[in-house]
Amino acid sequence: MNQEEEIERLTMLRISGNIAIPLAEIEIQAVRSQGSGGQNVNKVSTAIHLRFDIRASSLPEIYKERLLNLKDNRISNESVVIIKAQRHRSQIKNKEDALNRLREMIKSVIVRMKPRKPTQPTKASKIKRLEGKAIQSRRKSLRGKIEEE
Repeated sequence: MNQEEEIERLTMLRISGNIAIPLAEIEIQAVRSQGSGGQNVNKVSTAIHLRFDIRASSLPEIYKERLLNLKDNRISNESVVIIKAQRHRSQIKNKEDALNRLREMIKSVIVRMKPRKPTQPTKASKIKRLEGKAIQSRRKSLRGKIEEE
């Protein structure tokens, strides 16, 4: 890895080939983790709170719109993505985890799903469905009470 790539890695969060976010737009804060943690629990802030303001970011407008339209509870009413990472015991690993989760969220809106074209069922599939219904109907009618003559 040459020096330019190293500098970019330290200053930018690369999302895809042509999209990157400056780390200055991402607010990262170390906080204390929840739950048990042994001797370090009250001394070391290993969990990471990541805050990313969608509207104030340098993302293209189309991606901002798609992010804001996501039904994700990590996006607040003020259009801020809030991610809390505390899976690991190390602050560095939690920071990487939070940045990766932000990257995956943004990647999910970059890819556009191809719209589904509605199709009609084939004649064979209609016949097969109706035959299955007839078999089931016969089976159920045989389960009734037997009439004595």
